[in-house]
Amino acid sequence: MAEHHSAPASQGPPNAPTDVHDTHLEIDSDVASDYREEFATDTTSLTSMITSYRYENGRRYHSFKEGAYWGPNDEEQNEQLDIAHHMFTILLDDKLVLAPIKKDIQRALDVGTGTGIWAIDFADECPSAEVIGTDLSPIQPSFVPPNVRFEIDDATDNWVYPENHFDLVHVRSLYGAVADWPAFYRNALKTLRPGGWFDQLEMSIQFRSDDGSVTDDHVLAVWSKTFIEAGEKFGKTFQIAERAKEFMQEAGFGNVTERRFKLPIGPWSKDGKLKKLGMWNLIHCERSIEGWAMALLTRVMGWTYPEVQVFLAQMRSGLRDKNTHAYFYVVGVYGQKPIV
Repeated sequence: MAEHHSAPASQGPPNAPTDVHDTHLEIDSDVASDYREEFATDTTSLTSMITSYRYENGRRYHSFKEGAYWGPNDEEQNEQLDIAHHMFTILLDDKLVLAPIKKDIQRALDVGTGTGIWAIDFADECPSAEVIGTDLSPIQPSFVPPNVRFEIDDATDNWVYPENHFDLVHVRSLYGAVADWPAFYRNALKTLRPGGWFDQLEMSIQFRSDDGSVTDDHVLAVWSKTFIEAGEKFGKTFQIAERAKEFMQEAGFGNVTERRFKLPIGPWSKDGKLKKLGMWNLIHCERSIEGWAMALLTRVMGWTYPEVQVFLAQMRSGLRDKNTHAYFYVVGVYGQKPIV
């Protein structure tokens, strides 16, 4: 994820989005029912091994380091990643990072870049920065800003970048993707220049409610328990949102700050911004759940394809239930490499 300074969640850089983790979400009763570029190093060579994707249960998966990650890389799931990017941008009041970075930074690394949408937007926003996005899959577009490049790399291996190199290392939604988070944070810290920032945004998979509508036997609660168990069996925790701050402090980051936001599922909140976010999150969850579930439940938990589909049908019903006022936390954690 020197001295460690843990700032309270209510503090942050000027004009930062307001945390809502201590706020009881009010319910609105009037709700309708309803790239490939030429790669420069060995780790980024576009080989037949990388593009000979694995197909399983109707979904497409990465072939480089096959099985290391559970999420599909097909168009359906890539659309979900872009929806999530839009949703997070709204959540953070049009900010791409929470860390108080300078706009004239020179080098940024986006680990697990996915479709590359964050890296592209950041490159447009910070034209002085050389932005590198890494991923197991070459699913990024070819036409990008001139200060962006994408590389195929496994961030759970030893990092190939020089020490004291980046001004910013950015991570988002890597839950269930890393076996050794302490080593991951040490690698990130090593590659940052003194004074550089690490910025991470993760979703908690624990569905909650303030009014008791998500009961212990609710399908959303069953989902949470199932995937926490699957992550432990897979050896890659899905609870990094809850653990990132501690891991970062132990790795040696300073000025570590955690921010928690409630993200509703569905347009049930009275708050206008949260209502809009809830609508987007409902679409995000409905379009994502098969990709989130299929490989983990069949490969790791031993379920059959029909069993997964039954569970997904129950989940869709639970997500759409207007009497269920569910949300989950989105946790942002950022820290700085100490200047010695």
